[in-house]
Amino acid sequence: QVQLVESGGGLVQPGGSLSLSCAASGVIGNIEAMGWYRQAPGKQRELVAEFRSDGTTNYADSVKGRFSISRGNAKSTVTLQMNKLKPDDTAVYYCFAELPFSIVHWGKGTLVNVSS
Repeated sequence: QVQLVESGGGLVQPGGSLSLSCAASGVIGNIEAMGWYRQAPGKQRELVAEFRSDGTTNYADSVKGRFSISRGNAKSTVTLQMNKLKPDDTAVYYCFAELPFSIVHWGKGTLVNVSS
């Protein structure tokens, strides 16, 4: 059974930094991509950043230059470093892992609250 365990998140002041980590277990075969989506109240879930199996990364335009995603050597962990956080970054952040045949698994989500 595939499980995604997230850590990090919490309350931070505008301009501050936070780091989110996600570890996948129970995966048999390749992980095509791992990363993070987020969902703010009243808004649709959106892709924040992903690390694909070919080594490429993708970021939402709103976080480019502020967020950075990295992958562990085992390729089953990802870390999202978030800098220069803004109130608009407030959301529940969900880790995801995309497996072959477009099968996607999700973490339970972790709240990031950017507020003074």
